[in-house]
Parts: sequence; C-alpha cells; structure tokens
Amino acid sequence: MSTFDDPFDSDRALTRCVCGQHRSAAEHDHAERMMRCEPIAPAPSEEKRYEGVVASAVMRAVFPRDAARRAFLKSVGASTALAALSQFFPLKTATDLFAAGGPPEKKDLKVGFIPITCATPIIMAAPLGFYAKQGLNVEVVKTAGWAVIRDKTINKEYDASHMLAPMPIAISLGLGANAIPFAVPAIENINGQGITLAMKHKDKRDPKDWKGMKFAIPFDYSMHNYLLRYYLAEHGLDPDTDVQLRSVPPPEMVANLRADNIDGFLAPDNICQRAIYDGVGFLHILSKEIWDGHPCCSFAASKEFITTSPNSFAALTRAIVDATGYAAKPENRKQIAEAIAPANYINAPVTVLEQVLTGTYADGLGGVKTDAKRVDFDPFPWQSFAVWMLTQMKRWGQIKGDVDYKAVAEQVYLATDTGKVMAEMGLAPPTTSSKSFSVMGKTFDPAKPDDYLASFKIRKSS
Repeated sequence: MSTFDDPFDSDRALTRCVCGQHRSAAEHDHAERMMRCEPIAPAPSEEKRYEGVVASAVMRAVFPRDAARRAFLKSVGASTALAALSQFFPLKTATDLFAAGGPPEKKDLKVGFIPITCATPIIMAAPLGFYAKQGLNVEVVKTAGWAVIRDKTINKEYDASHMLAPMPIAISLGLGANAIPFAVPAIENINGQGITLAMKHKDKRDPKDWKGMKFAIPFDYSMHNYLLRYYLAEHGLDPDTDVQLRSVPPPEMVANLRADNIDGFLAPDNICQRAIYDGVGFLHILSKEIWDGHPCCSFAASKEFITTSPNSFAALTRAIVDATGYAAKPENRKQIAEAIAPANYINAPVTVLEQVLTGTYADGLGGVKTDAKRVDFDPFPWQSFAVWMLTQMKRWGQIKGDVDYKAVAEQVYLATDTGKVMAEMGLAPPTTSSKSFSVMGKTFDPAKPDDYLASFKIRKSS
C-alpha cells in the first residue's frame, strides 16, 4: 500500500506481490531498481495524510491477510470500520504523536544549498511548507559554491546542507579537509545531469574528437567528475592527460561557455538547459544515458548535529523525504518549478525549470525531446552508491591505499536509519541497503568493488 492510499478501500491490497510490498509484479521489478515514495493527487491535507498513515499501520496489524481485511470492509463498510478501529485504538492521539515526533531541540535551522535543480526537495520544502509541517523554521541559504557549502557546514554556520553525494564521504575520510564524520540520510535527486557542449562543437559528437578540449565540473568530489571521467575513459580518452577538467561553480558555467573559457561541461540539467535557452550550447547526452538511476546530490549533516539534536535531525529528514515524495509525482512538477524559480532560490526562468522537471525540453539543436525520467527524486541512500563512489575515488587517485568500502558506506549512508524513518511515515523502504546496477553496460556488484576497480584499463597510476 502506498503511503497515502486509503487503508479502508476494500479494492486495494495491503500486500502487492510476492514480496508483499507492491501491487503487481511490474511494480516489484521496478522497485528492485528504484524505491518509489509517491503521494496521490490531489494531495490531501497534512492531517488527513498522517491519519491515513496511522490507520494504514493499524489495519496492517489487525488484518495481516488481505482476504480477511477485504471481507471485513465489504461487510461493514469503510465508515463503520474506521469507527470500530477508533473505539479500540486512539487513532487521533496516535496521529498527533506521529505528526509531531519528539520536540525538536532546535526549531530555527539553517540549511545551505547551491542554486540547482538537484536541490529541489531542500528548496521547495521551504515555500511549500514541508519544514513547517514538522514544526521547524528553516532558512534555506543560497550559497556560491561547494567548497563554501562544505566549510560553512563544518563551521556550524549551517545545521545541515545540500551536498554532492560523494562530499560527505570525502569529508568523513579527510579528503580535501580535516576528517569530520558526516552522514547522508537522503539522496536529493537521481539522474538530472547532462553533458553540454558549446555550439561550435555541434559536429564533434564523437568523444574521440574531444582531445585537448576543456571541460567544467562542479567539484572534484562529485558525481559529475566521476561520470564524465567514466564516459571519457569508456571512449578511450584519459581524463587526466587527453582533456582538461576544471572545477567551476554551476552558476558560472554558462558564462564561461559563452566566453569560450571552456568547451563544455557535465552539470545539473538546469545549467544545461540555461545554456540552451541562452543559445550558447547544446545537450550532447543526458547523464541517465550513462547510468540510469544514478544519484547526484544529497542531504547531509555532521554526526555531531545528528547526535546533539536528534529530534531536529529526524524532523528535517521527515520533511526532506516528504518533499521528495511530492517532487516524485510528475503532476506536481510545474508547481514546483514556480516555487523554486525566484531569485532567492534558483534564480532561473520558470520555463527553463519546467523543461528540466517535466522532461519535455529543447536540445539546442532544433529538436524537442521528451524523457519523463530526465530527473527524478528518490530519497533512499543506497550504500552501494557509496561503494561505487569509493571505487572511483580510488580509480582516480583521490584515495591512497586500502579502503574498507562496506564500513565507510555504512557509516556515511544511513540506509538503516532512513529506512526506519520511512517506515514510520508509512513508506515501504527497500529491505536491503545495496543493489547492483549498470554503468554504460558494465555491471557493478557492490560485494566485489576491488574486482570492479581492477577491470578498468584507464585509471590513475598508483
């Protein structure tokens, strides 16, 4: 049963497939790839949503077998069933307790973000009220670049922040900064990036012709860096010798492309789409064509904040997961585009953000394409994502020596804790913290990271 389904609908199944979590075999197969958390439309009030979550949990407990639940509902009706449950179980009290959680130690919080669509759940949670629903007063603070985000969060100017998915791993390992334990309770977005080239290169669609070109990436410890390097290497180019890679803050990439300082970039889709909107670039390839379902950005916090303000952290996590579920629904995307477009957020034309979020977009070469999964939103922090990132950190010399992949992934990517929060919210988190996936046709087995790493011909020499 989906989080916001009606638990008193006798036509709906509480158990959906052979694993008991999906409505059909097709949904089960899809969920092996990607956990979904989708509110129904139109969105009910917050009180009704929480009532549904609590009632659903009670119905599961009272009627673990679908046949008995359906027979009961058909014999007495939904209204009588709800009244009967309410007589023996304090649904209203339980709903209030569920919605409130423990009182937050800090209600006034600052969360930093970079103005890109990857931060959509973090940003939209402010204007659309997801933080307020959790009893929080959150100021989302627009920030100039990733190093600034890192430093302000480490220095406790921000309580939590939007970070590139590999950044909390790097910070925890002391790469590029002092080692400080950080954690990821939620992935902000999956897919949602692209390789954009300057218009003068529209006849250079074969990466083998890119030798000597200059490319921008947002940060060294970024999926953008690893995906671009992976893509180049699979086409026979050594990213350390055959091209130049430069770290450029995303908001400055289009200006650098226009000024001919760079030949292209792998960046968030709103940056790609802005280059197209301004007529200075075209979209070469979506990142999902490299790895469909890849993570990009994350919601991150220091272990110190998590342990000293656990209720505040839990409330933030609930707000982010809730907002992510709302963003996952295609019918909400235009509203979200309007909410995050203003100058204090992304500062972009609504039409640019709509093209990114709805997946109907101009490609810069005169075509209009449609891909509903150009960007998507899935909060579960798969630990296998972290293991893959660690293999690429080793591959390109960012990590020296041996690394305990599993231990680092478990410490930084809080799959178990997030799964508990999601279950409390009525969601159906995956029953495992790792999964296999394919990157450019090459299968990654998180149980064999060293074998995966050894299989690459192009890598930084030790």
